[in-house]
Amino acid sequence: MLAKRIIPCLDIKDGMTVKGIKFVGIKEVGDPVELGALYAEQGADELVFLDITASHEGRKTFVDLVKRIARNINIPFTVGGGISELKDAEALLNAGADKISINSSAVRNPQLIDDMAKNFGSQFVVVAIDAKKLQGDEWVVTVNGGRIPTEKRLFPWSKEAEDRGAGEILFTSMDHDGVKQGFANDALAKLSTSLSIPIIASGGAGKMEHFKDVFTLGKADAGLAASIFHYKEIPIPDLKQYLKKEGIVVR
Repeated sequence: MLAKRIIPCLDIKDGMTVKGIKFVGIKEVGDPVELGALYAEQGADELVFLDITASHEGRKTFVDLVKRIARNINIPFTVGGGISELKDAEALLNAGADKISINSSAVRNPQLIDDMAKNFGSQFVVVAIDAKKLQGDEWVVTVNGGRIPTEKRLFPWSKEAEDRGAGEILFTSMDHDGVKQGFANDALAKLSTSLSIPIIASGGAGKMEHFKDVFTLGKADAGLAASIFHYKEIPIPDLKQYLKKEGIVVR
């Protein structure tokens, strides 16, 4: 078994880390560089920084913030938000980001995935998918921070993203986001059996057992969470110790 990864996610708005529930009710929780450095020190495997209003407001992710993060943090980190062309990705890569996450822009222009994979390599490209459950097994893909539903559906879209060269899929269940009742394990298990690239699970972490479930039932490669780390509800060292006791290989 490949080691499972624990990834704190820092949503950025106006240069500060924020958190909401089901993508609304946003509150400030602290400085992204300080928080990121703390999580790295505690044993996080990677970090994700998402500029949550960039796509919506047509703004570019702060390259200066990425430079600060790169100077202060010694673990890999992914940056997303407002990346709609190759030069956006190039600027962030040059600023020190390890990977780029594209979401709304990939839905609107799927060719962007091919172009990024070709120019930078698949390992650089994370396709983030925010989806909401419809009836049965069907999930609608949304854009602009979950504000706008699209014609795309989770499973065919994730397969297309892989075929176009995505190196990883970051799937957030909007129904589970911030609710702390567990991850969308059925959808995750289906994703992991239909794709051969790693799946990062997002939305729903509330207790340590949820991570065990996402790795065993959901078959995810990484568990991403925000508020439980920001509000010190689950310390990363305790979480890793618990997972090891449960027989799950973590770094």
